[in-house]
Amino acid sequence: MWSRRQFIAAGAVAGIGAAGGFGFRSFRNAELAYEDAAQRTWRPMASGLANPDARMRELVRYAALAPSSHNTQCWRFRIGERSVSILPDLQRRCPAVDPDDHHLFVSLGCAAENLLQAAAAMGLHGDPVFDSGADGALGIALTPAKPLPSPLFEAIVHRQSTRTEFDGKPLSNDELRSLQAAGTGNGVRVHMITAPQAMASVLDFVVQGNTAQIRDPAFVRELKQWMRFNGAQAAASGDGLFSACSGNPTGPDWIGSRMFDVFFKEKAENDKYARHVRSSAGIAVFVSEADDRAHWIEAGRAFQRFALQATALGIRNAHLNQPVEVASLRPQFARAIGVASGRPDLVVRFGRGPEMPRSLRRPLETMLI
Repeated sequence: MWSRRQFIAAGAVAGIGAAGGFGFRSFRNAELAYEDAAQRTWRPMASGLANPDARMRELVRYAALAPSSHNTQCWRFRIGERSVSILPDLQRRCPAVDPDDHHLFVSLGCAAENLLQAAAAMGLHGDPVFDSGADGALGIALTPAKPLPSPLFEAIVHRQSTRTEFDGKPLSNDELRSLQAAGTGNGVRVHMITAPQAMASVLDFVVQGNTAQIRDPAFVRELKQWMRFNGAQAAASGDGLFSACSGNPTGPDWIGSRMFDVFFKEKAENDKYARHVRSSAGIAVFVSEADDRAHWIEAGRAFQRFALQATALGIRNAHLNQPVEVASLRPQFARAIGVASGRPDLVVRFGRGPEMPRSLRRPLETMLI
């Protein structure tokens, strides 16, 4: 989004220095607040949970480690004696980038997959059933079973969306097959794109979509609303897009807000996405057979398995959803990649790259009904 040199130079022009309102002590306190929150958020599953209520709460905590659009954490959980229901939190929807709530229900599917993987490791079998009624709840009945921990379960506390450049090296055929198998679900298929020319075609659509979004004031306002410009702000909210997670510099809220306005421009963003695509090993496009909420949830489950399998293999991933978020581009994009039927749900680049700072989560109590 912007470079550290740009950030420092702009801060100097604005009169920000070590004696300013965000000096070394404030900066260090913000770092410590974030680091403490990150450790608490991404801690492994607690052992020896004999209390049934504690076990169910731990399952929900694992579910909430799933990704969501702008890290809004657009879900609520209702814990029963032997069940968990995942409901959409419409107060956390993103109407500009997600007007039909597609990404919201995809996020519910991601949370459900995390919960099912964690339940299996804990010795519980989950049966998810989607209620297409007004509340759009996904109910998961849980019954005792033999504990089945798996590499996907172990990957939950290590998974992240890695919004930076990858190393540009190809994956093996075995790795590609493993990712495709993980990303295939009930009514959901995944197109794996690795040829440079085909990836360049996807990039063209990413640039078109990104340009359209940045030219939309409502989209920019919504994105900025979910930005967190320093560790203290990220820790206080427990949600949103912490700038450090994308490799951007941190600073006081007001200077970060001004820098966003100055440097969040279509050319800079399009150039960044070009570097990201060209450094990737491939692109996965998830496609649902039907364009409805039940299939959107299944797409979320399929993507989450893909992301967890990638994590288990030491492979990073990040979204390139602009071609499916801009409705006018979606049919053209589908034709360009050879999708004759169904809805392209998600576009995800993958490859090997560095670990980045982790996103945070809100306290569990704020998500429970």
